[in-house]
Amino acid sequence: MIIDCHGHYTTAPPALEDYRKRQLASLAASGRAGEKGVIDITDAQLAASVEGAQLKFQRERGSDLTIFSPRASRMGHHVGDETANRHWAEHSNDIIHRICNLYPENFVGVCQLPQVPGVPPANCIAELERAVNELGMVGCNLNPDPSGGLWTDPPLTDRYWYPFYETMVELDVPAMVHVSASCNPNFHATGAHYLNADTTAFMQFLMSDLFRDFPTLRFIIPHGGGAVPYHWGRYRGLAQDNKRPLLDDLIRDNIFFDTCVYHMAGIELLTRIVPSANILFGSEMVGAVRGIDPETGHHYDDTKRYVDRADWLTDADRRAIFEDNARRVYPRLNAMIS
Repeated sequence: MIIDCHGHYTTAPPALEDYRKRQLASLAASGRAGEKGVIDITDAQLAASVEGAQLKFQRERGSDLTIFSPRASRMGHHVGDETANRHWAEHSNDIIHRICNLYPENFVGVCQLPQVPGVPPANCIAELERAVNELGMVGCNLNPDPSGGLWTDPPLTDRYWYPFYETMVELDVPAMVHVSASCNPNFHATGAHYLNADTTAFMQFLMSDLFRDFPTLRFIIPHGGGAVPYHWGRYRGLAQDNKRPLLDDLIRDNIFFDTCVYHMAGIELLTRIVPSANILFGSEMVGAVRGIDPETGHHYDDTKRYVDRADWLTDADRRAIFEDNARRVYPRLNAMIS
C-alpha cells in the first residue's frame, strides 16, 4: 500500500470559503463572529470536488490512501477570534469527515485546530478529542505560528504547549507542523513562510529536551523538512557545539519528514541524508505547486515518480517510506486499513 501522508482539501466548493468570509466580515463589523450556522454542501458536490482532482491523481499516479486535512492556507488562525476559529475548525473537520465517509478506501482524516494567537493551545484539546474520538481522525495539523508570520507565540518546545502535547500522547496521535497563510509581505506563504516554519520547528526541537518529557510525541515536518536536509552538516555542527544529541538520535522516534520535494535532486538529497525510517511519502497534491515541469513533462507534485526512480533505495527502504512509517507514526491507521 502507498500512503500519502500530506493531502489538503484545496478543491472545496465555494460555499466553504464563503462561510468563512461571512464569518470574518461579521467579526470585523460587530466584533462578533455570529452563530456557528450551517454550510450547505451536498455529498454530490463533495464527490465532484475530489473526483476530478485528488482521486484522479491517486489513480493516475498509483497511490492508495491519502491522509487528508483542511486546506492549510485557509486555516487562517491569525484572522479570527476564539469563537470564530472554533466554528471554522469544526465545520472544516466535519467536511473532511464526510469525504472520508464517502471514500473510506481513499481518504483518512487529519484535523485542523482552532488556534488563536496569544491563546494557549490547550483551547484546542476539545476539538482534537472530538476529531479523534468522534470523527475517527488520526492526527492533527499544528500551527507553530498562529500569528501568520509575526511569531508572537512561544516556541513549540515551551511548556505553553505541554497540555496539548499531553493530549496528543494520551490519544497516540502525531501532529504535522504546518503554518497557514502569511500576513507578513516579506514571507510568501508557500515559497517562504512554510519552509521557514519547517526549519524553525526543527531548530526548536534540536535545542530542547522536549522528547525527554514526551518520549512518544511525534511530529511530521513537511515539505521535505524545509532547509534541514540541505544543511544537515550545519545542524550536526550546531548540535555538537551545543552539546545536543546526534541528529539521528534526536529524530529517531519523534521527528519525521515527508517527500514533498518537487525535483529529483531534492529527493535524492533527502533520502541519502535522512534515515529511511524517518521519511514518509507525501505529495501535498493538489497543493502548493500544481503545474507540469517542462523538464520532465510530469507534474511537479508527482513525488511517487521520484521515490520510484531512487535506485539507491532498497525495497525495504521504499516499503518503509511508502507505507510502514506512516503506520508507525499514525498508529490509528492500522485499525482502519488492512
